[in-house]
Amino acid sequence: MEINAAASGAQSAASKSQTKLADDFDQFLSLLTTQLQFQDPLDPMDSSEFTNQLVSFTQVEQSIATNKNLENLINQTKNAEMSNAVGYLGTEVTIETDRAGLRSGVAKWEYGLQTNAEETKLTVKDSSGKILYEGTGENKAGLHEFTWDAPANTPDGIYQLTISAKTSNGSDVQVGIYSKGKVETIEALNGEVHLSVNGILTPTNGIQAVKYIPGAEVIS
Repeated sequence: MEINAAASGAQSAASKSQTKLADDFDQFLSLLTTQLQFQDPLDPMDSSEFTNQLVSFTQVEQSIATNKNLENLINQTKNAEMSNAVGYLGTEVTIETDRAGLRSGVAKWEYGLQTNAEETKLTVKDSSGKILYEGTGENKAGLHEFTWDAPANTPDGIYQLTISAKTSNGSDVQVGIYSKGKVETIEALNGEVHLSVNGILTPTNGIQAVKYIPGAEVIS
């Protein structure tokens, strides 16, 4: 099992603010002590000014404490999301994208035709736009699976499926394309949990379907 996340040792914004406040408060007390030490006994300092400053420090400290509690709640939520996502590891999921990851010479897609088509053309391209496969697909309305058996020595990677479907009068048929692949790792990206599906990162809310694979091994 492989789970990637940002290092937890990084100091939070609230902790940094708390450290800065402590330094500022120490400096304030040092200046206050010096002023009291050298004040004129016949004309003592007005205590209201530094009392107000002490009140301000207390208010800032309370705000930082509140922010720290919020950060803890957010981190707990993120950890819970990461833990929940572990259940996806090793499963086959369907995501809404025209790109699929090639593994062991095989890439899988699913596509849906809104209406019947007279002709459906499937094209697979690599990342540079080079056409590696052209063929015909299903013409009936509904969902269909397409598995591409890549030529020998085709490297693992991300490949794109494009579909052109037309009716008998030449009108375009609306097509939805989905990628199918195995969840290999879980990663935290910009504070959001993502699944790596045959090398394609997708948030958990982008999952369209999940299929258990008997005997599937999880990458460790």
